[in-house]
Amino acid sequence: MKKRFNPWYAIPLLAFGGLVWFMAVGLNRDPHLVPSPLIDHPAPTFRLPRSSASGKTFSPDDFKGQVWLLNVWASWCGPCRQEHPILMDLARDASIRLVGLNQKDNPENAR
Repeated sequence: MKKRFNPWYAIPLLAFGGLVWFMAVGLNRDPHLVPSPLIDHPAPTFRLPRSSASGKTFSPDDFKGQVWLLNVWASWCGPCRQEHPILMDLARDASIRLVGLNQKDNPENAR
């Protein structure tokens, strides 16, 4: 008596083959190339109120032609608290300006 081929045995093999193909394609790509529609485009213009000085605002035009770092942070963010000492050391360097953008936070906690 001859055994019939059961097609259900092929499903795990096809899934494994698909996984191997997916990994092979991913491992052959350049990890430095990150596709983004924002590359080679200027940052959008904005004007935001400053928390340290009432009535004053900040926009990228204020630092045009200078090197500056925009850090998005919140008082409730654990990793933000960990990076705070490093950013404070960086802020003491006169060659770079550090600007903090407080994200989804109570203004009193931000101060």
